[in-house]
Amino acid sequence: MVLKAFFPTCCASADSGLLVGRWVPEQSSAVILAVVHFPFIPIQVKELLAQVHKASQVQVAVLGTWCHRQQEPEESLGHFLEGLGAIFSHDPWLQLCREKGTRFWSCKATYHQLQGTPTEDQVMLIFYDQRKLLLSWLHPPAALPDCQAGDSAASTGGLADIFDTVARSEVLFRNDQFDEGPVRLSHWQSEGMEASILVELAKQASGPICLLMTSLLSLLSAASACRLWKLWPLPFIRSKLSTCEQLQHRLKHLSFIFSTEKAQSPMQLMRKANMLVSVILDVALGLLLLSWLHSNNRIGQLANALVPVADYVAEELQHLLQWLMGAPAGLKMNRALDQVLGRFFLYHIHLWISYIHLMSPFIEHILWHVGLSACLGLTVALSILSDIIALLTFHIYCFYVYGARLYCLKIYGLSSLWRLFRGKKWNVLRQRVDSCSYDLDQLFIGTLLFTILVFLLPTTALYYLVFTLLRLLVITVQGIIHLLVDFINSLPLYSLGLRLCRPYRLAAGVKFRVLEQEKGRPLRLLMQINPLHYSHVVHTYRLPSCGCHPKHSWGSLCRKLFFGELIYPWRQREDKQD
Repeated sequence: MVLKAFFPTCCASADSGLLVGRWVPEQSSAVILAVVHFPFIPIQVKELLAQVHKASQVQVAVLGTWCHRQQEPEESLGHFLEGLGAIFSHDPWLQLCREKGTRFWSCKATYHQLQGTPTEDQVMLIFYDQRKLLLSWLHPPAALPDCQAGDSAASTGGLADIFDTVARSEVLFRNDQFDEGPVRLSHWQSEGMEASILVELAKQASGPICLLMTSLLSLLSAASACRLWKLWPLPFIRSKLSTCEQLQHRLKHLSFIFSTEKAQSPMQLMRKANMLVSVILDVALGLLLLSWLHSNNRIGQLANALVPVADYVAEELQHLLQWLMGAPAGLKMNRALDQVLGRFFLYHIHLWISYIHLMSPFIEHILWHVGLSACLGLTVALSILSDIIALLTFHIYCFYVYGARLYCLKIYGLSSLWRLFRGKKWNVLRQRVDSCSYDLDQLFIGTLLFTILVFLLPTTALYYLVFTLLRLLVITVQGIIHLLVDFINSLPLYSLGLRLCRPYRLAAGVKFRVLEQEKGRPLRLLMQINPLHYSHVVHTYRLPSCGCHPKHSWGSLCRKLFFGELIYPWRQREDKQD
């Protein structure tokens, strides 16, 4: 049987001593965590291991001896180390030795049985970077990217115990450089940790800041849950405005960030860090937008350009309606219905222009206060822009609704009359088409109505087509804004930065590189961490977005357009009906 010994690279130059680690019998592996140096008292070593086991729930034990002959001139040291197996009994008992004057290593694993002579097994020595392994997090197999060519990717099932052992044994590595305990150890923090005054002050101040922010956010949540906001039509208006949805979404993010509860898993900790970076970047971009708007009187320029643009759009709509009231593209329309619809829509445009000119003295003040909202974040400013576009194009939305309802009425009327000719009818109770016998008067009236609807359908369909295209144009602009808001809300910036700067923190697996492979010598490998691919980082750590727009398939969208059903009438994603 081949035994795998995971040895930290930081201990390769350590003085001789005892190997401390954990034995994993399921994997036939020994995870070495530290080296205990001379002089030591055995009872103190056992007390230290008991303390580590109580704090980390890791079965830490003395696994064997380590002999560094390049630094130890005594020839009898090897015999002394072999005798320590009687004090710290463990099966198997490892004996690792770095030979003097060469780069070769010798490894032995001895089983001390109660009866018979001791047996030895072959040992495969695997070096690993203890610091990187401690700070990394091994992702589940579902998140693993494809292995690169030439890499020997190991199964995460066996590696999970190795990563878990090093991560949970952090208490063993907490060693102060200026306050050595009774037992001297060698590990990745053997030289101690360099403390920073700024970091310590930030840690001390984080607690009161989180408590203060939590209390403020709880007050905001209580104010938003007041019964006054539940009076009609405030809930209806709040559900249709993208700004309210975005503010509520950010309030949930801030409540999660400044929560005093400790993160229970690395995934939850990463999610909190991603939210914090997302909020900071959002506010920074909002402040840049705010400084740009208030420089060179750009708000006044936007206010002065808004009324002429609205007049231009209204003038173009009037020209379009006049074109439709004539003979558009040489088509022969029903003149009576054409004139009624055209004058009806022209009257709406006149009302809309009057409303814009009535509000023109207050537009600059409105834009100035809207610009101040950018300090809450770029996403809030974009949501307000989407709501402003929806309000400025409300007349186009009304035109679309009128045309769609009229067109839908005729489509469903024609389908019902078509069933009449075939001797069918729609059973409302059973939701199916049943056979039915009609008399002569019913067929005659149905024929007249069918003829009238057929000849009026082209005129209605033309108006519906034109205003549907205008509505789709507005939806496209709002959709681009919502996509940008969702991109800022859901992008895991902290995880991507961690993957770029410290790729070993997000581990997808490991690969092994052969260091030494000679006959009669133990196989030595170097374990290296395979980082998670960028696409898998985005997929794994993507934050949930507010999602204030519906998600239609192309087939569903074409069906709604053909039958005249309303598309995206300021509905939320969870709504299933218009």
